[in-house]
Amino acid sequence: MLDPGPGAGPHLFSPLEIREVNFRNRIGVSPMCQYSSLDGLANEWHLVHLGARAVGGAGLVMAEATAVTPEGRISPADLGLWKEEHVEPLARVAAFIRSQGAVAGIQLAHAGRKASTAPPFEGGGPVDPSRGGWRPIFGPSPEPLHPDGIVPQALDEAGIEAVIAAFAAAAERAARAGFQVLELHAAHGYLLHEFLSPLSNRRTDRWGGSFENRIRLVLAVVGAVRRVWPEECPLFLRLSATDWTEGGWTPRESVRLARRAGAGGVDLIDCSSGGNVAGAAIPLGPGYQVHLAQLIGEEARIRTGAVGLITSPEQADAVIRERKADMVFLAREMLRQPNWPLLAATALGQAIDWPRQYERARPPTEVAIRS
Repeated sequence: MLDPGPGAGPHLFSPLEIREVNFRNRIGVSPMCQYSSLDGLANEWHLVHLGARAVGGAGLVMAEATAVTPEGRISPADLGLWKEEHVEPLARVAAFIRSQGAVAGIQLAHAGRKASTAPPFEGGGPVDPSRGGWRPIFGPSPEPLHPDGIVPQALDEAGIEAVIAAFAAAAERAARAGFQVLELHAAHGYLLHEFLSPLSNRRTDRWGGSFENRIRLVLAVVGAVRRVWPEECPLFLRLSATDWTEGGWTPRESVRLARRAGAGGVDLIDCSSGGNVAGAAIPLGPGYQVHLAQLIGEEARIRTGAVGLITSPEQADAVIRERKADMVFLAREMLRQPNWPLLAATALGQAIDWPRQYERARPPTEVAIRS
């Protein structure tokens, strides 16, 4: 976490300024796939889903992992920004988020070897091309996620350059759609994470092997995106800070990458973990990833966001007050309670503006959220 300067320390409802974007509080809505698109287009579901979290008082509302190429979708029902037709419906969503006082963000992603899968509520397995899936799927190496899984096709040099260009083109479209924060998805076993981890990247060319080679694609994407993303707008990078597996990507490597990414124009590391190795032993529990945000923030001297089973106002507030991270991102808890920030402010005795349409429902100050 960066030094907040003199005076009282920050808390969950302290405003935050990054570049020229002002966040009304330190609460972010994590990108959460909705599996509700047709041909990558945003629709009424995305407007209502994301808009409700902006009405609910979050400082940042982040749209789901949005594919930079058609074959980079996790599922056939993912959002996309690979063509011009995607801009206008997303612009409607971003405009409504901003109108409610929240910052509109979007995450750009390429699913890599985890592409062409069914939504969780449809089983989550590989989707055959006859049912709307596609082949081949791509990765750094022909290493399947599961021993009996689909073997990805290794990207060649031209394919890697095309991915970098696709991220940049999608970033330019995101800016025209009115988003104020852009996050690059290099976590959870998707393509950029696959290149980082020696467990999925077995290449022997300049894109694999050494640490410098394995981080090359992430830094190339950061550089290409920063060149087209507005200077006044923040750029975030989501990392799986550890693979939780011997021989995999490590927290110390995350620190080293965060330093390089910060020098390249990244403003905040969104610190998650796992997702790249089947059967990894992840020690799930309340706030189980917060220590990763603290480590990266302190060692890399960069802003961080904390995620992972953060549910109560007191828990989230402590993360900020104890300077373990600069922002707190909530996912499932925001699905359960879209108005979580409004109620959290009441529980913590903090002032927050309620939508005038909801003012009559403001609870007494002694009412707190029960997790």
